[in-house]
Amino acid sequence: MISVGIEAINVFGGTAYLNVMELAQYRQLDLQRFENLLMKEKTVALPYEDPVTCGVNAAKPIVDALPDAEKDRIEMLITCTESGIDFGKSISSYIHDYLGLNRNCRLFEIKQACYSGTAGLQMGINFVLSQVSPGAKALVVASDISRFIVAEAGDALTADWSYAEPSSGAGSVALLISEAPYVFQIDPGANGYYGYEVMDTCRPIPDGEAGDADVSLMSYLDCCEQTFLEYQRRVEGVNYRDSFQYLAFHTPFGGMVKGAHRTMMRKIAKATPAEIEEDYQHRVIPGLTYCQRVGNIMGGTVLLSLASTIDNGQFDSPKRIGCFSYGSGCCSEFYSGVVLPDGPKRVHSMGIESQLNERYKLSMDEYESLLKGSGAVKFGTRNVNLDFQLVPGAWEASQGKERLVLEEIREFHRKYRWA
Repeated sequence: MISVGIEAINVFGGTAYLNVMELAQYRQLDLQRFENLLMKEKTVALPYEDPVTCGVNAAKPIVDALPDAEKDRIEMLITCTESGIDFGKSISSYIHDYLGLNRNCRLFEIKQACYSGTAGLQMGINFVLSQVSPGAKALVVASDISRFIVAEAGDALTADWSYAEPSSGAGSVALLISEAPYVFQIDPGANGYYGYEVMDTCRPIPDGEAGDADVSLMSYLDCCEQTFLEYQRRVEGVNYRDSFQYLAFHTPFGGMVKGAHRTMMRKIAKATPAEIEEDYQHRVIPGLTYCQRVGNIMGGTVLLSLASTIDNGQFDSPKRIGCFSYGSGCCSEFYSGVVLPDGPKRVHSMGIESQLNERYKLSMDEYESLLKGSGAVKFGTRNVNLDFQLVPGAWEASQGKERLVLEEIREFHRKYRWA
């Protein structure tokens, strides 16, 4: 069997962010409970940032680094999002255009809540493994934004849901899948998947979210256990504690991951509390680093955790990462791959941490002005010209960096420009 996996990976963590402790204090949340979220910052989408701009800004450095001949071998572009801008037209059509990809390319979109990025990854892997077009590559772009709006009414919407606001982020992760897995070599066939119908979180209206935080937590924990047990059934000799040098989790917020890891170590590995904490610090924390700074970017979050693990872990020798992906509704999967020593160098070269450090820090007044919708683009907007000066400091922070921004919508057609 040929080798397959991630040739390149990049993250776009937005232009502006908010300190979530300041948000919690402003909202007068229970700070002791808030600290259990283990969040530090959240990316906030500006009015001229949408899933298309985030996706292009994540993928462009990958595509630009390819020789023309290899760029033309991208024969599949999969966008993965629950933040679509049209019920029919896929954002892949815009991303394909602004990346200048070959027109002999399949373009389509996947929606399955936060599982979509993994669905796209696995589809890209199987396209390459099929060898229907030897040497072809797949570009997978998981891109989501959250302009936090809670749907009104309904018995399930309690005060608990307000704790989702500090963890809801925006951004994108782009993956190039090929026969040259320089960054992450997939273990083919090493997959445990598990799904069933549950109403934990949803987007019943295009610009709003609803759900039950307790149901979501229990479903996440259940799927984490069941996907691993299925993986273990399919892959001989697997041990949760020893088979993976690192673990990358879908991260709605850091505290959820810590709780899931603790449960798995206690139930599956029979570990003591002290052993669990040591293991958490070593195998899990590297994957939380970027997630704690960007927030939950839905379909891309487990991939953000993977990039964070590779960028912040120690890979002096080949090491295996176990990945747990969860999407509300629900579908989930546990899969794995190996990072070779050269992989981290390629991830470092993307400058993900530097990009996060260069974001503009929003004040609470600036954040509130964005929430109130001054100049914001809603789903179904027919005509609008975007105000780049709504938050002047954030606009200045994006200048000279070849960032794509939304300029206008004219008869529903979105027009973009390079900042």
